[in-house]
Amino acid sequence: MKNMGSKKHITIIGAGLVGSLLSIYLQKRGYKVEVYERRPDMRREAIRAGKSINLALSNRGWRPLTEVGLEDKLKQLIIPMKGRMMHDLEGNLSFQPYGKEGQAINSISRGGLNSLLMETAESLGVKFHFEFKCIGIDFERTIAYVENRDTSLEIHSDLIFGADGAFSAVRSAMQKTDRFNYSQDYIPHGYKELSFPATADDDFALDKNALHIWPRKDFMLIALPNLDKSFTVTLFLSFEGEKSFENLKTDEDVENFFNTEFKDAKELMPNLVEEFKTNPPSSLVTVRSYPWIKNNVSVIGDAAHAVVPFYGQGMIAGFEDCHVLNDLLNKTDDNWETTLKKFEELRKPDTNAIADLALENFVVMRDKVGDTNFLLRKQIESHLYTLYPEKWIPLYSMVTFNENMRYSEALAKGKKQEQIMDEVMASLEPGQDWQGLDFKEIVGQL
Repeated sequence: MKNMGSKKHITIIGAGLVGSLLSIYLQKRGYKVEVYERRPDMRREAIRAGKSINLALSNRGWRPLTEVGLEDKLKQLIIPMKGRMMHDLEGNLSFQPYGKEGQAINSISRGGLNSLLMETAESLGVKFHFEFKCIGIDFERTIAYVENRDTSLEIHSDLIFGADGAFSAVRSAMQKTDRFNYSQDYIPHGYKELSFPATADDDFALDKNALHIWPRKDFMLIALPNLDKSFTVTLFLSFEGEKSFENLKTDEDVENFFNTEFKDAKELMPNLVEEFKTNPPSSLVTVRSYPWIKNNVSVIGDAAHAVVPFYGQGMIAGFEDCHVLNDLLNKTDDNWETTLKKFEELRKPDTNAIADLALENFVVMRDKVGDTNFLLRKQIESHLYTLYPEKWIPLYSMVTFNENMRYSEALAKGKKQEQIMDEVMASLEPGQDWQGLDFKEIVGQL
């Protein structure tokens, strides 16, 4: 599998965000790219209610999209969110900036972004085939077997990429091969999508430039703004237990739960009960697999490494896969054998790191962001960042805004900072003015 030349055939299974972006990168390199997708064309079919979770697009995700020339079009699709706006039980608000002045993550519609990527790919010559399900892979002959309601096809390619999500058919075929490692781990919580419509005078019901969070220890509600002035609202709640989806069976159960836990949010939800009954709860899974390559077949994005959504990095990790792969092709002059081997070696530690970070951040979002000690800790870390911006960078900023730092490096530095801050917090006396701390000595421990 040396340099394929400029017109070799690459098949991508999956026309989601990562598959569509990958097709753009590869078509721009001169390959003949075709994409097979099991679902109908989302540009012509409405996304099923409850399955259109907004995405948070940060620097890491912005870079690959800019590389393929989409920056100007993206700017028309985003709403910047400068920080978290916490809502307590009484409806009191507190704001935590995400980074320094001018830094923000961007709310963007999954469907809007996916449509833009597909349209861009098609304009470059990528061919999309919808409603074709992958039913098998021949790893020896590089053949994808696909079918729709009318026909079955054998797709012969020089290279196949499985970009078909957490429950990938391509990875499923890999799992039947020798020495393939795979795990999937569900958290006890699921999510259900709801909404805040625009106000009667056609405005946003809440501050549009914040990601709104109602943290309630073991569960939470979040809301992200949309261009039509509505908010996409997501409830993260255990499937089972005292406060859980299983115990919200009747309209009265739902009304009482929201009145108790999210009173200010409920006032903005005229369709709460109807949406709650209509939109099913969905599960949240972490997928780890390795190796990602079998002969001339590779998995990428969620098909290789799905994560829970609590760091806003699932899509972005997949986009970064595409960026890293393209960069390696540049360095190896399209030597695919060298590129793919190096790709999985480079990316595996980073995708493991972001999987761990995402699980940890769920606890932060639902529990700690409303905790007084946690807020004090973040205040001290923010001050350290202001005093020593090159030395003490908060973990969230390293992951979200520093696209040149690997996830694995950010995780390692974050663990070191966590140890230091544990000692700082333990040393503070009740009522002690934290501004009197020896910040130079704290930073010196790094």
